[in-house]
Amino acid sequence: MGAISEFLASVPRRTDGKRNWPAELKARIVAETLIEGETVNAVAKRYELIPSTVSDWRRMARQGKLVLPNLDGMDFVPVEIEAPAPLAQPLPVASASTIDVIRGDVIVRLDAATPAPRVAEIARAMTT
Repeated sequence: MGAISEFLASVPRRTDGKRNWPAELKARIVAETLIEGETVNAVAKRYELIPSTVSDWRRMARQGKLVLPNLDGMDFVPVEIEAPAPLAQPLPVASASTIDVIRGDVIVRLDAATPAPRVAEIARAMTT
């Protein structure tokens, strides 16, 4: 425990007296919680932290905000895979005598004889 106490003394403190934990150190502490047989409470106690702080850092790691080092004995973290997004509905087939102006889910079908300046005007109006 003496080595940890000496180590903690070297962690910089903010003006309010709280420790300013670097991201690399947070990541290492979180990685220690993933070693088989370790608990959040035990790791937090070792670093004189409250367990909820370590849990917050674990959440940051799950969100990709902390990159964890690979420590010996570290278990795999479960991965959650989202279902693929549904495929977009195919667009209706337009006949050769129409022009479709599409913006998101809105389709404006114009006669093929519509003058180009009018088509451009409609397209601009759909982007605002």
